[in-house]
Amino acid sequence: MQNLVNIHNTLLEQSSKTIRRELLDEINWDDRIIGIKGFRGVGKTTFLLDIVKEKFLNDKSCLYVNLNNFYFAKRKIVSFADEFYKTGGKTLILDQINKYPEWASELKTCYTNFPELKIIFSASPVLRILDRNNELQDIAKIYYLEGLSFREYINYQSNLNFRRYSFQEILTNHTSIAREVTQAVKPLAFFNDYLKDGFYPYFLENKGFYNETLLKHINLALEIDVTYLNQIDLQYLPKLRKLLQVIASQAPFSPNVSKISTDVQTSRATIMNYLRYMKNARIINLLFSNGQEDDIKKPELVYLHNTNLMYAIDPGNITSKILRQTFFYNQVGYQHQIKSSGKANFKVDEQYHFSVGGKYCIPADDGYFAAADMIEVGTGDIIPLWLFGFLY
Repeated sequence: MQNLVNIHNTLLEQSSKTIRRELLDEINWDDRIIGIKGFRGVGKTTFLLDIVKEKFLNDKSCLYVNLNNFYFAKRKIVSFADEFYKTGGKTLILDQINKYPEWASELKTCYTNFPELKIIFSASPVLRILDRNNELQDIAKIYYLEGLSFREYINYQSNLNFRRYSFQEILTNHTSIAREVTQAVKPLAFFNDYLKDGFYPYFLENKGFYNETLLKHINLALEIDVTYLNQIDLQYLPKLRKLLQVIASQAPFSPNVSKISTDVQTSRATIMNYLRYMKNARIINLLFSNGQEDDIKKPELVYLHNTNLMYAIDPGNITSKILRQTFFYNQVGYQHQIKSSGKANFKVDEQYHFSVGGKYCIPADDGYFAAADMIEVGTGDIIPLWLFGFLY
């Protein structure tokens, strides 16, 4: 136990560049079981340590531990939590809980046996915490740590503090919001850099190796989050990699599942499963025309999850059109439902239709909207594309 306390203290004493994530303000700290899910390298460990620094600094009743530690190969979470609880522990922070077997039942036991203990944990986005886990459905609250928004990136790079805006605020008041922002900074001066290497926080340490770091995490996501956590034999990893390469070289595209299954040399049903797994892993986005996504319904279009993935996996497929649409889907889709639109590119929350394009982009029909790139301030139903990066 003391060795883990020493590691906890050492991690807190280390100074490193961080960006405060506003998810810290959205969490209900009264909940006793709190889960933080997110893509590999998105900053979950840093976020957990920021929780300690902001909420529990110098509080000896709080302890951060990483379940990668070999100590937990011989020690059960319940047993460790029991000792921690009996010695005055109140908040236990468990990093990478997906590395630990039987995590769900042990969290439920901790919840039942230690009524004054709060557990905060991080997990892969693929991990089914509430789905098919009756033990945790009513007691765990799950949050997603997304990559940096364009607003967060600008705030860091410019040392400013722009607030986020709701979707409705942007629709109804985008002109005055854009003027306020552009009086303080030129957002388009940051936009291309963000699209290339601003979504993940790797640039804080070594921007020169940004793509190499991202490729490493993509491969780890395929090898562990997609295969291991979905109980896929590792021998099928090359098929997953080939499918992702096909997607990156053509996205956004309407998948011909039969042709893809032939190219990847696997069944149509397997391709559909792989698409869903990669969506859950935050590697791709699937766009459907109507109705709810299900296991057998083919998506109308497949996008990469964010523009940084485009530069890392297949930069030869990048065009302004693809970048713009991927950015819009990524920034708006984090907190809003997105489907395809007959006349425009996207339909948001079942009612708002958007065409996404360059500076001369206009709405596709009356009552529709345009998200136009390369403009600082919009007018009427034409909204600057960059402003949708201020939603979170």
